[in-house]
Amino acid sequence: MNARGTPADPATEAFVAHRNLLFTVAYEMLGSAADAEDVLQETWLRWAGVDLGTVRDPRAYLVRITTREALTRLRTLRRRKESYVGPWLPEPLLTAPDVAEDVELAESVSMAMLLVLETLAPTERAVFVLREVFDLGYDEIAEAVGKSPAAVRQIAHRARVHVAARRPRGDVPAAGPRDALDAFREAVETGDMRRLFDVLAPDVVLLTDGGGVVRAALSPIVGAEPVTAVLARLAPAATLRPLQVNGRPALLVEVAGRTDSVLAVRLDDGLITGLYAVRNPEKLSRLGRETPVSR
Repeated sequence: MNARGTPADPATEAFVAHRNLLFTVAYEMLGSAADAEDVLQETWLRWAGVDLGTVRDPRAYLVRITTREALTRLRTLRRRKESYVGPWLPEPLLTAPDVAEDVELAESVSMAMLLVLETLAPTERAVFVLREVFDLGYDEIAEAVGKSPAAVRQIAHRARVHVAARRPRGDVPAAGPRDALDAFREAVETGDMRRLFDVLAPDVVLLTDGGGVVRAALSPIVGAEPVTAVLARLAPAATLRPLQVNGRPALLVEVAGRTDSVLAVRLDDGLITGLYAVRNPEKLSRLGRETPVSR
């Protein structure tokens, strides 16, 4: 049934039933909600023209269309990112609390993991996402990426090794990021910069994404002392408010009552090793509503 109470056609019902899954596939491949939505529009246009009598598994068929469309767009995005002003960060999503309860899903959409996925080639990223996050079979993935199942197995192995070497170290309990962020927030708001050293790793990296639209550092800021110095300048004017972003605790930074940025963290062995400040206004438009993600 649609919103007016009249029966929906089978194609629409199948698409709506799997929409959150398809969005998540596209977002994990692209790191951009806006581009993921565009991919879903292309997926729908292609799906609407399919003879459903030839489709055995609508979910698999839709995932295949979405993956192909996302791969095409991913290659375009790579060229766009080469001319991006300053560090590029994924578009943050305001997510529901229950996303954090699915540990694997929360990790897969986390800012830290999405940045790790950025280091993969497009086909490697697609294979990794479909296999490790959504547990698709090699035959299904092969159809989606246009490779043989044997080739997909090799790509999956290579991608797993690559990601394993770069993903956050150690098991992070659910309360870990929240506790670290609470300590971080208190230190910044009280001006206790010495306490920051208790939660920041010596080689912590701060990335600020302004996209050339607002002021931001054009290169990574590395080291506890330089990062603390930047935060010390921010502290007097900023209000930090906790929220759930990409399945993990994060902070909304407000200045003069207006949204300035979203701050997410990477945690390794109990210390903050990465701080990701998204300031580009074009990437903050979805913070007014939760974005459903699912596996």
